[in-house]
Amino acid sequence: MSGPLNGIRVIELDAIGPVPFCGMLLADMGAEVIRVDRARGGNAIGRLADVCGRGKSSIAIDLKAEDGRQLVLRLAATADVLIEGLRPGVAERLGIGPDDVAEVNPRLVYGRMTGWGQEGPMAQMAGHDINYIGLVGALHAIGEVRPVPPLNLVGDYGGGALYLALGVMAALHERESSGLGQVIDAAMVDGAASLMTPTYQLAAMGLWTDERNSNLLDGRAPFYRVYETADGEHMAVGALEPQFYAELLERLGLDASRLPAQMDRSGWPEIEHEIAAAFLQAPRRHWEEVFAGSDACTTPVLSLEEAPTHAHNRDRNTFSAGAQGSDPAPAPRFSRSPAAAGAAAPRLGADTAAVLAGLGVDAAESARLAVAGVVAGVDL
Repeated sequence: MSGPLNGIRVIELDAIGPVPFCGMLLADMGAEVIRVDRARGGNAIGRLADVCGRGKSSIAIDLKAEDGRQLVLRLAATADVLIEGLRPGVAERLGIGPDDVAEVNPRLVYGRMTGWGQEGPMAQMAGHDINYIGLVGALHAIGEVRPVPPLNLVGDYGGGALYLALGVMAALHERESSGLGQVIDAAMVDGAASLMTPTYQLAAMGLWTDERNSNLLDGRAPFYRVYETADGEHMAVGALEPQFYAELLERLGLDASRLPAQMDRSGWPEIEHEIAAAFLQAPRRHWEEVFAGSDACTTPVLSLEEAPTHAHNRDRNTFSAGAQGSDPAPAPRFSRSPAAAGAAAPRLGADTAAVLAGLGVDAAESARLAVAGVVAGVDL
């Protein structure tokens, strides 16, 4: 593997959502990621479409068996990072919590990913992205009549996986001076709140109304919203700056002198009406050509099927052909140590025998563990 994390070994305990996504990001950057799958009662949802398994290897272990616990600790002793998404206290009950791991590897960075955090009155509650972002004001601010979930991008991936990855990177950097690992409490509720920092600051300055579809960036401004075209498709308009707004109107064939001033909120309904009527005069393809190469900040709204074929995305190789369709390429990009998408996700336990051998487990012991159901994926 190439990439800036070449030489870093990561142990990823079986999970769904942000933990495997974080592991994929680390694998893309060159880390060796060993996913510890469950030998019994595996995660059916995660296995249904393992879209975040690229570049990883898989060892299947029964974490509830004492021999399985010992194998995880032996793996941790060889690793730089361990990431898990268990409810608070579960790793400790399994005997693979931060204190257990620190005894065998004090340099290991232990990343904990939860929705509500390790402490607090809601720490033991179940939840999903929509719940976490609802608690910090993010969901309330998105939508028109009612709040609209922004897929699971803000909680699971933006507020969860990316903050976990950031914490891992920071802890690895700090380890260079201290020589010690540490525990990262990455909570999606915290990360989502952090992402809302600019919005909260605008509100504190009196520049944001705590009401959906009432602000500059939430779809209320006629120059920062989505418009329908004649063929039922859509164009995204983000012409915030005056010069960009002027170009938007010019290319739409609208006379700025006959419209209210851009920042006159009382005139926004009239401006929206005129822009909407203009876009409805032609199909999206026409408007793509009209705005191509312009500074009007106006672009097509592409579907998941269309996006990989767009000329700009093709030129930058933003997507690649994956086993299950188009896969977004690793990001960001590096000048000397390029990241690269690894091989497709392994089948459960595909690398069990190889990983065990790397830990010094001989064939006879490996077979015994397989017969006992402690591990899966070992040919007998």
